[in-house]
Amino acid sequence: MEKIASFQINHEALLRGVYVSRKDRVGGETVTTLDIRMKEPNREPAMGQGAIHTIEHLAATYLRNDAEWGPRIVYFGPMGCLTGCYLLVRGDVESSEMVDIIRRTFQFVADFEGDIPGAAPRDCGNWLLHDLPMARWESRRYVDEVLADIRPENLVYPE
Repeated sequence: MEKIASFQINHEALLRGVYVSRKDRVGGETVTTLDIRMKEPNREPAMGQGAIHTIEHLAATYLRNDAEWGPRIVYFGPMGCLTGCYLLVRGDVESSEMVDIIRRTFQFVADFEGDIPGAAPRDCGNWLLHDLPMARWESRRYVDEVLADIRPENLVYPE
């Protein structure tokens, strides 16, 4: 069986950042998948399940309600390895074009207080698995250390 594209990225050299993972044609449109890498794979601990689940709820809600990007958001959710998230967007976009909306999204999570949207038994399949303090901490770290002054090496996959 052929190895899929995301398993061909050199994870040993991958930094935290925002990367275009792939671009697919769906009907007459391009859908861009962004790799929002919050942790250096295999070099630092992965995020806790509760933290990344809370990030998913808050970021997906924020993104889908954004006046500019909301109509173009296809999906936002965690990676199975718990080192980041995937964002699927309608349109052919580059990682550098997405930094502002991703920065605003994670700033929203870092500053969030109150009830987590969708964190109720009727709304979520695992509503007890949330960790707002760690979601805020992980998001603040990502904003401050990566997104605030993003460099070219955090926008293009390593060779």
